[in-house]
Amino acid sequence: MKRRFVRTIVSLACVAAALGCGAKAQDAACKFQPAGDVKVASVRDGRTLMLDDGRELRLAGIEAAAGGHDALRRLADGQTLRLERLGPGADRYGRVVAFAFLPEARRPVQQVLLEQGKALVSARIGDKGCAEALLASERAARAAKRGLWADPNFAPLSSENLPALEAARGRFALVEGKVLSVRESGATIYMNFGRRWTRDFTVTVLKRQQRTFAAAGLDVKQLEGRRIRVRGWVERRGGPIIEAAVPEQIELID
Repeated sequence: MKRRFVRTIVSLACVAAALGCGAKAQDAACKFQPAGDVKVASVRDGRTLMLDDGRELRLAGIEAAAGGHDALRRLADGQTLRLERLGPGADRYGRVVAFAFLPEARRPVQQVLLEQGKALVSARIGDKGCAEALLASERAARAAKRGLWADPNFAPLSSENLPALEAARGRFALVEGKVLSVRESGATIYMNFGRRWTRDFTVTVLKRQQRTFAAAGLDVKQLEGRRIRVRGWVERRGGPIIEAAVPEQIELID
């Protein structure tokens, strides 16, 4: 009983640390570039704001989740926001893409939504350190069962749950499982979660990206036998598949 109590206290401390240190970690890791101040005219959805100058702001680094629209409206509607960016300031649709901060805030709006369980960390962040800070907030919300994580239907999908993976085709998802084998074919590395590629779940990494993954501490070829969590858009090429283009899409969970 005493040992179980100690483990519980340690777990709670880890969650608290993730929440309390998220802003400091992000300050230290993210190399933001100032992108000016904007005024929010309305909230379109859980990750998109309409600005009073007619532009559209896509919040960088997150995907919308259930309840995200109302949560973002409570946070940002009518507010003046300070924008900071990591990469290009606009996407192919002409939307402004940035991290958004309320006045005097150290944490971006994105991180607040993640801590509330009202958003998911997206596949591409553009900076490994920033990704870690956002993922810590998502993990803390999941551990505390806040927001979408209170509903078991929103838990990460099992790599063995093929009907659920088929239903997720064309959608953003988190998938967890054990890598059964790692194989190369042509320009691609395949992480196989089953024995039949025509049916089972697979994660792919382009061989030319292998050094990028290794520099981030992920040796793709050494993941055989490891349990991982991968995030991205589920496609179908034989069986369900997620292409991992950047290291922050993969988390070790064993």
